[in-house]
Amino acid sequence: MADTLDRIRVEVIECVRCPRLVAFRSRIARERKKEFRTEEYWGKPVPGFGDPHARLVAVGLAPAAHGSNRTGRVFTGDRSAAFLVRAFHAAGFANQPTSLHRGDGLRYRDLYLTAVVRCAPPDNRPTPTERSNCAPFLEREIRCLSNVRAILALGGFAWDAIRDVVPNVYGVPRPEVPFGHGACAPLGLGRPLLWASYHPSPQNTQTGKLTHPMLVNLLERIRRSYETARAPEGRHP
Repeated sequence: MADTLDRIRVEVIECVRCPRLVAFRSRIARERKKEFRTEEYWGKPVPGFGDPHARLVAVGLAPAAHGSNRTGRVFTGDRSAAFLVRAFHAAGFANQPTSLHRGDGLRYRDLYLTAVVRCAPPDNRPTPTERSNCAPFLEREIRCLSNVRAILALGGFAWDAIRDVVPNVYGVPRPEVPFGHGACAPLGLGRPLLWASYHPSPQNTQTGKLTHPMLVNLLERIRRSYETARAPEGRHP
């Protein structure tokens, strides 16, 4: 039976592979932050979200404890989401500049947004085992997104994870390009380009390490790279 994004979504939401993450996400959902004490938290793994025909896939680290772990949608309801989605909208990938909750009407165009790890981790630090447990979900999503021309890693953690899965998806050696904002690693003719950005976390955006123009300019550069390139001759070697 052919794999689908819908099937992956169901399996992600039902996943209990990582006991530490299951315990943490569940505790946060029970205790809640004072600011959100009247809300019902999602408290489960968070699946990817976006355009199934997307040419750009953006990959973050993991759900935030009181962001996606609360709202149930990737990069929704926290400061990182506010920064990121405003840039997506400015670059033409989103129909609105905000991502507040699952029913807010947000739609992505030509963009699929996902994460390396699907459960909120303590201190935003998944273990290597937790990353490995989630890696098959990311690999399967990329395989299902048959129009992908670019993959954007939001942060060094995602950059390393993506470079680990692309050999399985595309049959190429692991790219050894070092991480940095705007870094680009080609995978060969007919395969996507891998791109890197600093993560849109407050520690980067509030210090000026990552600014709104920096991210918008990178997103526009990525789009130009695949809109001006000739059509791929096939996704797999």
